[in-house]
Parts: sequence; C-alpha cells; structure tokens
Amino acid sequence: MKTNKMISTKKLVNMARKWQRLAAAGRKRISWPRPVAEKGHFVVYTSDKKRFMIPLAYLNSEIFRELFRIAEEEFGVSSSGPIMLPCDSVFMEYAISMIQRHVAEDLEKALIMSLDNCRYPSLSHENQQHISQQLLICSF
Repeated sequence: MKTNKMISTKKLVNMARKWQRLAAAGRKRISWPRPVAEKGHFVVYTSDKKRFMIPLAYLNSEIFRELFRIAEEEFGVSSSGPIMLPCDSVFMEYAISMIQRHVAEDLEKALIMSLDNCRYPSLSHENQQHISQQLLICSF
C-alpha cells in the first residue's frame, strides 16, 4: 500500500526560487568555442579570413606596426570584433617567417614598402601572387 505525500506550499515555492536562480546563473555564463588567444599571444585575421595567433613580442616588429597603421586607415579602429589586417594569409605567413628568422633590416623595409600593394583592391589576385613570389625570392 502506497501513501501519497504532498509537498508543502512553502517547500514548493523555495524549490521554484532555487531553480530560477540556477536558470538565471546559467544564462549569464559566457562560453567561448575556442580560446580567444593563448597567454602571451594575440589573434588577427587576414583579408582572406585566415586566423593567426601571434606572439606579443612581434608587436615590436616594424612590420606589424605598419600593418596595424594601414589597417587603421582602411578599416578604422573597432572596439569589438576581430582585428583585420590588410593582407592575405600568404603575405602574413611570409612576414611571420621573416620576423622569426630575424632578417636584415633592409629586407624588412622592402617588405614594409610592398605593403602598399596590399592596399589597392584593383590589383588582380594573380598580380598579388606574383608580387608575393618576388618577395620570397628576394629574401633568400
């Protein structure tokens, strides 16, 4: 034989309040699908939507300072959203490799001067690739 126990109204109201608090706390949580950036790094995106996680030490590089200056001119400064740089991923990979290898200052300046080519959307993709290939050849 079963006996039905009833829950008091007071206990039911307290349970409802507890569930509401838990539900509200769950809505306030922010979760990121992946880390924004690892410690000591920052994230940038190139014009072809590739994501790069860059060491903070690279901010001392003249190449990155110039990229940020051009990005500010072209896109403005945004307080929200990703940092977009005005170059493609091939250029970015090349720039990173130059910084990692501590190339001569004149090669770094040549790369900076070539940044103007990234600024003109009228250049065809083939022409931009040709310029990137020329830079790769010049650096060796």
